[in-house]
Amino acid sequence: MLKIKEKYSLQPLINATGVVIHTNLGRSLLPKEAIEHVVEISCHYSNLEYDIGEGKRGKRYVHIVDAIKKLINVESALVVNNNAAAVFLCLNTLAKDREVIVSRGELVEIGGSFRIPDVMSNSGALLREVGTTNKTHPHDYENAINDKTALILKVHQSNFRIIGFTKETSVEELVSIGRKNGIPVMVDLGSGCFIDLKKYGLTNEPTVQEVLSQGADIVTFSGDKLLGSAQAGFIVGKADLLDKIAKNPLMRALRVDKMTLAALEATLRLYMDEKEAIKKIPTLKMLMENPDNIKKRAYKISRLLKKEGIFTKVKEDLSMPGGGSLPEIGVKTYVVALNSPIIPQEFAKKLRLGEPPVIVRIKDDLIIFDARTIQESEIPNLIKAVKEVFSNDNKRGI
Repeated sequence: MLKIKEKYSLQPLINATGVVIHTNLGRSLLPKEAIEHVVEISCHYSNLEYDIGEGKRGKRYVHIVDAIKKLINVESALVVNNNAAAVFLCLNTLAKDREVIVSRGELVEIGGSFRIPDVMSNSGALLREVGTTNKTHPHDYENAINDKTALILKVHQSNFRIIGFTKETSVEELVSIGRKNGIPVMVDLGSGCFIDLKKYGLTNEPTVQEVLSQGADIVTFSGDKLLGSAQAGFIVGKADLLDKIAKNPLMRALRVDKMTLAALEATLRLYMDEKEAIKKIPTLKMLMENPDNIKKRAYKISRLLKKEGIFTKVKEDLSMPGGGSLPEIGVKTYVVALNSPIIPQEFAKKLRLGEPPVIVRIKDDLIIFDARTIQESEIPNLIKAVKEVFSNDNKRGI
């Protein structure tokens, strides 16, 4: 009983699900460089809001703004505690008591039942729906513009896809409409990506740079999804609009702390060299890892389990990116499949309650350990956890 009381509530675990950006399991793992910078800043006083050169009070966001400007060629940038907050703050600043035009096909719901219409309503903005679920044309936006229109909002379908008989109005088309009518265009990208994933065999996910180059005035995105860093919500775009947003009193309520800024700054620096970013940012590394390497790791796990008298099979399967990113895009992986000697759900529960907890998936009544999200350093503890479950049940046959 004492041992249980000594445990932290928030604890590390082994993610054997294959879901890389697992919302329930902490989303993106931080790069080593980000962890080191967080520790360094946490252990010492810092120039969080102090201008060392001028010897007076400074602004906390300067620590990431320069890096962002260099990376994506943008006029200005802000960061708040998550992307929902970023969207809320933009709407509250630029469209309170005025209308925001959004396609019906983009009124998305994200994890935890948070919906775009609800975020808009609470921000004080008035939703003006246009088009239909599957088709929204440029003229739908044009016909909705009136003297109450404050903003045109495009929401990227980062966690679902509509296919078939569809029509989506592009960012370029919206920018053309917006400029003709003097209305800013905002794009909520959700996941946020700085690297062209097509080059690496993944889906065509629009990058932040691409959307900005198409003329969007404001772009918002997450820090802990495809960017692969700490939880945060980025707001980037035109300096005059971001200056207004920065002056909103809610900015203080939604601001990030020194540890988040430290993690973001270190991660953004890695993006200065794309190859380094892919090698050192765990989210990118796992998503783009060569399947042959994953296969080797799976066979290693299988061999070590066999030494303990636990027999498994290595199979080809699909991993999911997760975290509301790259929907319906399975990535080739290799898994270790175990035929549980007890009800699979009960076996999974025992693994979950072990030390460390191991989270698996169940497929075709088999316990599945996806080697994509199992770190090399975690393998000994994984073997120990599985062995422990078998020892407690006094069963070895698979």
